[in-house]
Amino acid sequence: MSEDLDERLLAHVGREQTFTAPEPLGEAAVRYFALATEDANPLYSDTARAGLSKHRGMIAPPTLICETNQILGGEPGRGSDGVEWDLPLEGRRFMRSGNTYEFVQPARPGDRVSVTWRIVDIVERRTRGGDSAVFVTSRADYTNQNGETLATNVEANVYLK
Repeated sequence: MSEDLDERLLAHVGREQTFTAPEPLGEAAVRYFALATEDANPLYSDTARAGLSKHRGMIAPPTLICETNQILGGEPGRGSDGVEWDLPLEGRRFMRSGNTYEFVQPARPGDRVSVTWRIVDIVERRTRGGDSAVFVTSRADYTNQNGETLATNVEANVYLK
């Protein structure tokens, strides 16, 4: 590990931040998100038809919680997802390098969604040009008000010198 990855940076592994929605997910929000993403699935917009499904009611499109809950509690100028880690990586360019989502069960109108972000790994690699690239892997666990897992997202970001 180079001087760039000192103990101050590695001390961030394991840090967590949790954000909880200020109000329950509403039917209108579910319907508007489906319309905005051009998803015509009646489970997202038609309460009568959704009530006849195995879900016995409306559900949210899977990515709704990933797109809307990440910035809760965040404010302008904070991290790109509303999460501010204050990593000691000044002077580096930030780039997203990938996400792996797992959707466990759908969110429903009435659910109060929380997301817990956790830094799970920080490693340094060298670019082809020999420069330092620091990869930060984080995991987001999305849960409902009962603590049931809705989805997970493992995200890798790179900070280039």
